[in-house]
Amino acid sequence: MVENVASGRQSARIELGLGPDFNAAVPFIDRHLREGRGTKVAIRSARGDVTYGELVANVNRCGNALLSLGLQPQDRVLMVVKDCPEFFYLFWGAIKAGLIPVPLNTLLRAGDYQYMVEDSRCAALFWSPEFADEVQAALRNATYAPTVAMPVEGDQSLISAMATASGELSAVPAGPEGECFWLYSSGSTGRPKGAVHRQRDMVVTSQYYGVETLGALENDVFFSAAKLFFAYGLGNGMTFPLWVGGTSILLEPRPTPAGTFETVSRFKPTLYFGVPTLYAAQLKAMESGGVPDFSSVRACVSAGEALPGEILERWKQKTRVLILDGIGSTEALHIFISNRLDDCKPGCSGRVVNGYEARIVNESGTEVPPGTLGRLQIKGASTAAYYWNNPQKTQATMLAEWLDTGDTYYRDPEGYFYYCGRSDDMLKVGGIWCSPFEVESALISHPKVLEAAVVGRADDAGLTKPEAWVVLDSGCIPSAELEEELVQHCKKNLASYKSPRWFRFVESLPKTATGKIQRYKLKQAAR
Repeated sequence: MVENVASGRQSARIELGLGPDFNAAVPFIDRHLREGRGTKVAIRSARGDVTYGELVANVNRCGNALLSLGLQPQDRVLMVVKDCPEFFYLFWGAIKAGLIPVPLNTLLRAGDYQYMVEDSRCAALFWSPEFADEVQAALRNATYAPTVAMPVEGDQSLISAMATASGELSAVPAGPEGECFWLYSSGSTGRPKGAVHRQRDMVVTSQYYGVETLGALENDVFFSAAKLFFAYGLGNGMTFPLWVGGTSILLEPRPTPAGTFETVSRFKPTLYFGVPTLYAAQLKAMESGGVPDFSSVRACVSAGEALPGEILERWKQKTRVLILDGIGSTEALHIFISNRLDDCKPGCSGRVVNGYEARIVNESGTEVPPGTLGRLQIKGASTAAYYWNNPQKTQATMLAEWLDTGDTYYRDPEGYFYYCGRSDDMLKVGGIWCSPFEVESALISHPKVLEAAVVGRADDAGLTKPEAWVVLDSGCIPSAELEEELVQHCKKNLASYKSPRWFRFVESLPKTATGKIQRYKLKQAAR
């Protein structure tokens, strides 16, 4: 019945066809041999191609290698691994063997890895060689040591252990509700939290968003500039292509405009996934370097933060391809509200994805009518079971079947959702709620502004007013005249009380590795 789920919509709503012994590695990995894809390319990268047959064999070898190292069922396996075929082998090999993989952000530093090693109480930690310095420093300083710690490549590595392992492995029965993998949140509001995901969760997002919203098909070629280590990239670059039997394009280095343009030109993806920060940087690169060939791409997707309508319009004008903006979260695993190819509104997150419900509530938890600001809550079968080692945050965020996203939204009468900012970032100016995102969108529509973030700052009377942190485009010089120009530009598009009272011109904004602006750091600096 799992095969029917992957190919059609009807069975997807009949409990997704997942039996009591379900293991996610079976539909995502094993079934491709039964369906005749053994010689089809599953992964393409600068290293070369990996067929589905090779993928299955290496997943099995990796699972057996992990067991030969003494790992036990439900042990946590931390992964500081770049976007490469070995990420697939380790992630799915662990799941198939009954272990719990935990991909970590590869751009973190030793202190972050130390925290996650200690917090997760992991049994194993694997890393790509280029991250060795930070990982090994974390291991030296940690008060807890995993039993197994080794690089993915090189001598005495996971690859060398795989070389002598069997290419046959039976999936450990788990069940749809069984723990499958963890993802740590990006830390845009503080310490990362370990979201515990179940075996069913990747099936839900792959079917409801990948197939039913995005229209993913077997002949699609997926390229996600957003990395595999976080929820958005994990779906784009791995679970969606594996669900439909497509091909994934992997880019190992950190994505840059030049690197992504070259990858699109070389591998001709049909679906491209980025984040607002990268789209803005790519548009800037197009101004001096020309527009790359996006003719193979039938749709671009954006998530991570809300996509300003101005970026969407400029992208469409330059490339002739739509960007489908949506909102998702680590806790929900992927996008649950989205625009569609036949229903796309600039500056809007779109409508609810099939299989999910959404509501907007006030401070007392009562649902509010259309047009009213409130906290966005969603319900769907892909939401995490709980936060590891954090019962207080679990209780505050996971409200029975509903997940509190922490975002402020409003819904119009037609069912379109509009992002206003993180709930903790909303400003009350003159007794009226003000959305930082709305002010930021107005600022970046000015030709001299590359990026902007808005936070609250108290004036001399102790009243909150908007303060804008601005990154100017190259060649632009901060001045009092430019500040006044930006104020007047905002007043043309916003109510006067929303215009920034102060400006700070900076070289860059603090961000997580997934591109989210860390406004809490700006708030601290504004005090």
